[in-house]
Amino acid sequence: MQCRLRAVGVAERRGHRHGVARAVELKGSASVLSDEGTDLTVAPQSNVPSNAAQDVPRLGLMRPPLVYLASLVIGSLIQLAMPLPFLPRTLTAALGASLVVVAIALFSYSVAKFRAARTPVPARKPTTVIVRTGPYRFSRNPIYLAFSLFQLGIAIWVNSLWLLATLVAAVALIHSIVIPREEQYLERRFGAQYLDYKASVRRWL
Repeated sequence: MQCRLRAVGVAERRGHRHGVARAVELKGSASVLSDEGTDLTVAPQSNVPSNAAQDVPRLGLMRPPLVYLASLVIGSLIQLAMPLPFLPRTLTAALGASLVVVAIALFSYSVAKFRAARTPVPARKPTTVIVRTGPYRFSRNPIYLAFSLFQLGIAIWVNSLWLLATLVAAVALIHSIVIPREEQYLERRFGAQYLDYKASVRRWL
């Protein structure tokens, strides 16, 4: 009688362990059922790394707003110390102001398209989607183009060759360091989708 009770106890313990294992297996499944029993399974994307939420371009101190801000500050300080005009004064105000307005409009339009697609603008946050509408149909970097046009407009407005020179340096840094790092990040994150966009739209214009 005691042997039979022990056998029953062992069978119950085994059944309990099997039930726990089955529950863990079901809990770890990616499949989700609705109240009506419909399968709402969402398959994970095999080509996206598991740490994608933390995956961002490695730009270090080469943040585009900082690059352009530094070029504006340095150019302005040199201009104050050693003014160096390069255009007739009659052209500067109208031409410079026009470029500044165009730059602000382009920047606002580009940011609006990012927000409409619900992808963050700052490079320190992960990109969630490739935006191909609005100005992104003609340029892969319309925001950097807007920054460049803005400083060009300021340089013409105040008639400063120094601001033009520091703008050239800023564009060189963006073109040779910042954009290649961002492109490597986007290729890694989106693969063929970004490569197709890259092949069909120019980097600047």
